[in-house]
Amino acid sequence: MTTTTHYHYSDETLFISLLCLSFLSFILIHRRRARRHGLPPGSQGIPFVGETLQLISAYKTENPEPFIDERVGRYGPVFTTHVFGEPTVFSTDPDVNRLILHGEGKLVDVSYPGSISNLLGKHSLLLMKGSLHKRMHSLTMSFSNPSILKDHLLFDIDRLVRRNLRSWSDRVLLMEEAKKITFELAMKQLMSLDPSEWTERVRKEYVLVIEGFFTVPLPLFSTTYRRAIQARTKVAEALSLVVRERRKEVEVSSAGREEEKDKKKKRNDMLAALLAGDEGFSDEQIVDFLVALLVAGYETTSTSMTLAVKFLTDTPLALAQLREEHDQIRAKKKEGEALEWSDYKSMPFTQCVVNETLRVANIIGGVFRRAITDIPVKGYVIPKGWKVFASFRAVHMDQDHFKDARTFNPWRWQNNSGAASPGNVYTPFGGGGRLCPGYELARVELSVFLHHLVTRFSWEPAEEDKLVFFPTTRTQKQYPINVRRRDQDQAA
Repeated sequence: MTTTTHYHYSDETLFISLLCLSFLSFILIHRRRARRHGLPPGSQGIPFVGETLQLISAYKTENPEPFIDERVGRYGPVFTTHVFGEPTVFSTDPDVNRLILHGEGKLVDVSYPGSISNLLGKHSLLLMKGSLHKRMHSLTMSFSNPSILKDHLLFDIDRLVRRNLRSWSDRVLLMEEAKKITFELAMKQLMSLDPSEWTERVRKEYVLVIEGFFTVPLPLFSTTYRRAIQARTKVAEALSLVVRERRKEVEVSSAGREEEKDKKKKRNDMLAALLAGDEGFSDEQIVDFLVALLVAGYETTSTSMTLAVKFLTDTPLALAQLREEHDQIRAKKKEGEALEWSDYKSMPFTQCVVNETLRVANIIGGVFRRAITDIPVKGYVIPKGWKVFASFRAVHMDQDHFKDARTFNPWRWQNNSGAASPGNVYTPFGGGGRLCPGYELARVELSVFLHHLVTRFSWEPAEEDKLVFFPTTRTQKQYPINVRRRDQDQAA
């Protein structure tokens, strides 16, 4: 009699077998593609997920460098990986980064996760391309150039910083306070709006919008993204009201009704320029444009303010030298007198602190682009259609470019305190045609903030706080500090 043995496979066994087959197929296909394209070396990780989890885990710590360090050590400064659902070439080489930054329209196009694109809006400056982007980028830069800063914006920056610091006492959540300052400045610059309950309500919705930037862009699966979309709708509705009201003012002015024109104060802000332009922008286009600019002016500068204070607190000698510089400026001015442009230009060590804060903090860690043609780099080829990530952070933290690169050392900039490091190794504001148009404005805001902070207050951390870099650069607890007015210290 013959005995037949029957093998029963559980669903789990079948799933594991299929997963293993998928993984082997994934590896073989990638290796064939790599040989065919001459790809940089690297690893695609596990199927579908790639190395996304390792990247996110690293960036949720104070020290995300190992993710890149390990791969650079194994593969070199340009390597392949698979993150956020796509095969990606990572560059930690400043020359390759420059090629990417300056190759837009010829070698690469902008490419951002769907969550960011959806929340900013299809008409945002970040997503514009070609001649329209060039015109709008130029327009944006014209509202934050040195002449505008000197003649118009510096007064508002000084006024709004002093206004916010006036209410500080005891325990302060520094990042929260810094965000209030930068949002109010952005609203003033873009739409001539002074702080109010309305602007504060809009700001709180903005917080929810930004939280959705690095989530899965599917409302059914992500409550954070769903909440962000709802907040974005509220922000757009609020800004649309402002745009419609201002459009009426323009129509009144054009109609020449002098008695009504006299009641309207002439505006000299970004919204006025958009409404007066020849392009004939719709309300939706203007709102998308303003939404993106508010994000840019609000999130990055407030983080720089917070981290500058954290780094200075951890480096007492630097804080003492900075305070001495600003005490000398304040000693020449009357009580409550605003800063002038000549005061800003007499802050050499402050500019060293600003440079070093931007280098170590890496508020913008890098940029994603998509190759629109095969791109030869360093003996390899980045295939058409692949994502490319130019890492600014990796270059800024490279010991070959900056001695003791992971140490906050503002004195390294003393021989060149006002400008960039040689070559392409210092790019906190990006570069090429998408150089951050508000880079000079950000430096002035940070300098004015530090002036009023160090001349008015002494402080100490209220509790231990840590830096994290995902989804954005920030401190875990908004950097709580205990503040004390310096005149109280002197009286004691």
